[in-house]
Amino acid sequence: MRITFNYKYQLNLNAILNAQERLQTASNKLEKQTKILTPADDPAGSARVVAIDQQINQLAQYQNNSVLLQNNLDIEEQSLSNIRDSVDQARVLVLKLGNGAYSQTDRAAIAVQLKNIQEHVFDLMNQQDANGNYLFSGYQESQQSYVYDATSGTYKFSGDEGQKFMQVSQSVTIASNDSGKNVFENVNRRFQTTTPTFSGGATAATIETNDQSAFDSFFKANYDPVTTANNNYSLVVDASNNYEIQKNGASLSPAVTGTYTSGQVIGFNGLNLKMTGAGPAQMDFSLQAPEKTNVLNSMNRMIDAVLNQALSGTALSSVIKDTIYELDGAAFYVDEAMSAIGGRQNVIESISGSIDDLQIANKAYRADIYEIDYAEAITELTKQETALQAVQQTFNRVTGTSLFDYIN
Repeated sequence: MRITFNYKYQLNLNAILNAQERLQTASNKLEKQTKILTPADDPAGSARVVAIDQQINQLAQYQNNSVLLQNNLDIEEQSLSNIRDSVDQARVLVLKLGNGAYSQTDRAAIAVQLKNIQEHVFDLMNQQDANGNYLFSGYQESQQSYVYDATSGTYKFSGDEGQKFMQVSQSVTIASNDSGKNVFENVNRRFQTTTPTFSGGATAATIETNDQSAFDSFFKANYDPVTTANNNYSLVVDASNNYEIQKNGASLSPAVTGTYTSGQVIGFNGLNLKMTGAGPAQMDFSLQAPEKTNVLNSMNRMIDAVLNQALSGTALSSVIKDTIYELDGAAFYVDEAMSAIGGRQNVIESISGSIDDLQIANKAYRADIYEIDYAEAITELTKQETALQAVQQTFNRVTGTSLFDYIN
């Protein structure tokens, strides 16, 4: 076969171009620090890298969610902790009001302190997160959680019961807030009876709670929210000064009876019943419907009572008991919310650790498939440079040969 000069030239030129292409590929891999410049280099590896990148991005989003969620929970936890401290301070001040030796000036000074605490708690219950959203407003995050209603003179919740969640892993979502409706509005007011009425030979009648715990148990077991008549009780005294406590006009089981003495206290399920006058006589009272309140209104009623100079003795003592009971209830729900936040934070910490481990494993696997080994890449680059030089030298020698080189 006769080899023409053009064929010989083209053959060597193609060898040089192929060597240059291999050198350029080796150089690009080293520059871009990758084994795969195009999917054609490794179709299976390219597909795996795409899948790994998707998982890495998804896990990164979960990590971002965890950071944001942790920040929100930290702010909420600190706010609740400060509210809890403020409730304790208010409780101490209210207990001091039971000191009968306090003058009206002393009471007014305590009222000022309670007002300052109330304003601080009001601010905390309207706490905002880093984005300016109200933490305790539920889904209504752009709306202030609590507002003061000047018409009724009370503090009202203006959010809703919604609770937002954030996804921190493929299968786990965690609440990022707590509605003020659940944390602050579920405080029970002290269970009480209505003001007693009296008839017959009775001249006065009073009821006081002697043992709140005992009365609470009795109330929960006997209050009928459907048939209000079942909540009516009477202390009935006959002409012989024998008494019986009845429910809705009927005897209790077992019957509660005894000998009546005017002005003497009769104990009944945590209540002290006292009536003066001669029999036959009767004192009637009912179990009041349960009410709920929030700590702002509890302190409001206490402040008003303290500033009311005409309020003292039993009336003031009753307000103090109410406030202490409600402050304790508020503290309970705040503690419960803080406990729930602590549980969520523990879950976030555990999941974040797992995601960090997964990210490390994914990135290591991706590096094995996609990223270059520098020593190997430099060796390959050197090899291709040498190959190119060899091809170029061969080209020069072959293309430079002519018939005259063989003439002696």
